[in-house]
Amino acid sequence: MAEIKSTLEKVLERAASMGHATREEIAAEEKVRDGMRMGADYLQGREVDFAGALEPTNESVLVKRGLVQVFLRNIVLPQDDDRERAERAMQGLLDLGQGSGDLVSIFTDMKGVLDHYLQHKKEIRQQVEDAFRQQLEQAMVQQTGQAGLGMKVDPTLHPKFQEEWSRIKSDLDAQYNQALEQHKNLVKQRFLVTY
Repeated sequence: MAEIKSTLEKVLERAASMGHATREEIAAEEKVRDGMRMGADYLQGREVDFAGALEPTNESVLVKRGLVQVFLRNIVLPQDDDRERAERAMQGLLDLGQGSGDLVSIFTDMKGVLDHYLQHKKEIRQQVEDAFRQQLEQAMVQQTGQAGLGMKVDPTLHPKFQEEWSRIKSDLDAQYNQALEQHKNLVKQRFLVTY
């Protein structure tokens, strides 16, 4: 059975080796950082030429690794309805993969996950709001003995609503992040094959 190292062991090994990094290791790390900077520029809408990263050289492999890392980190569940950054990151990966059909399929699925997440989140939030609204209106009737008297109740302002919504959203995010992570792993495998 293979020995699995703890995170602490890995960190300690890396810290020990950092003092003994060779010039080649430092140069390699700098090339990965160059790729990361290139990826950040691309995500910010700046013009980036991937031609150098697509050439099969040792340095371009390292630059490509940095690009892939940055792009994958930016494919996340949208907090608002804004998926632009995630879609831009997917496009960057498609450009790096030179429009490969397997990547197109993976990103189509990923976009579906993001769409479904946004829809599911909206529906569940509405259900929680409706349930809290009904509870608050019932509580007002019990306290006053009269129906709502035309008052509008905003359940989102109630602290219990925020607590409940936070718990439900956390569970929802965990489910969709798991699906997103599975797709990201497929992308990682695709690019590791070309290294």
